[in-house]
Amino acid sequence: MFKGVQIFHKLGEMGVNMKPRLIIGILALLLIAPVIANPNGPPWKNGSDLVIDTGCTCHGDGAPSTEVVVSISGVPRSYSLGASYDFTITLQHASNEAGGFLIWDYNSGMLTPGEGSQTMPDEPGALSQSEPGNNWVITWTAPETDIGSVSFQLVGNAVNGNGQFDGGDLWNILSFSISAPDTTYEDDEEGLQLRTISVGDYDSLFVAEEDPAAIEAARQEQIAENFFTNGNLFYWTTLAIIIVGAVVQGEFYERKFGGGPPHLDMSLAVPQGVRRGILSIIAVLIFAWSIDSGQAWGIILLTGMLMLWAIFGVYRTIVQARAPKEYTDLV
Repeated sequence: MFKGVQIFHKLGEMGVNMKPRLIIGILALLLIAPVIANPNGPPWKNGSDLVIDTGCTCHGDGAPSTEVVVSISGVPRSYSLGASYDFTITLQHASNEAGGFLIWDYNSGMLTPGEGSQTMPDEPGALSQSEPGNNWVITWTAPETDIGSVSFQLVGNAVNGNGQFDGGDLWNILSFSISAPDTTYEDDEEGLQLRTISVGDYDSLFVAEEDPAAIEAARQEQIAENFFTNGNLFYWTTLAIIIVGAVVQGEFYERKFGGGPPHLDMSLAVPQGVRRGILSIIAVLIFAWSIDSGQAWGIILLTGMLMLWAIFGVYRTIVQARAPKEYTDLV
């Protein structure tokens, strides 16, 4: 789990001539040792450092990660002399469901392994997993005499299950203590079982991996939405330009080939101009509001076209009122 099997050899001191194949085999073992995981329990030392203090530095990025929540429940606020307590050690991660642990009370009391756990060969006072798992139940027996506060160190490593040391294995360290007898409030049996001490970021547990099919569907939906939005924008904008162009072209042909706009008598032109002028002012105000309030492009385009049409109506009234009278011979 934490560190490969440590091999100590001093070649040449044994006074034995080793065959080349044997030497190559030993060198190969030394090379692959660092990448062999320890599913049946971590070593007690990592070089000159204690794993219980430095953590699983061979895993992950060599530093504790808040993405794994290491917790222990059933821990009393203060211990009673010689009493036994059942602790449950749990690892939580968004995807890694199993792993290992290492716990030590610095030999203040006595830790007894349960199912899936074992005593450390190099430090019988400490416990670790005997195989990859989770939710280990161990027993801690308090000291027979009052030695003050008891400190604990718990290291938890949630692994990805590929049997190697890599970035997919994440670990964390939890330090906690139990107060001396009669120094704090004591929980009842139910409260004791519910009391949990933990380290890590619980929010990271709910970061679910997205389904690739769902990601692709969302991407396709976004493409379709962009296509629809841009298509509408180009279509209606082009249509508006065509309408304006048609009106301008009609004016040109009317003046060039039709003799100009027909005359409109002033008795009709004045009230028509007033009505169209008021309508134009209203249209201008609505268009200005649509821009100022940040309306959708469709609303702005519609109000803009209505404004131009109203102004064009005023223009036509003025032009027709100024046009010369034409007398048509009805005979």
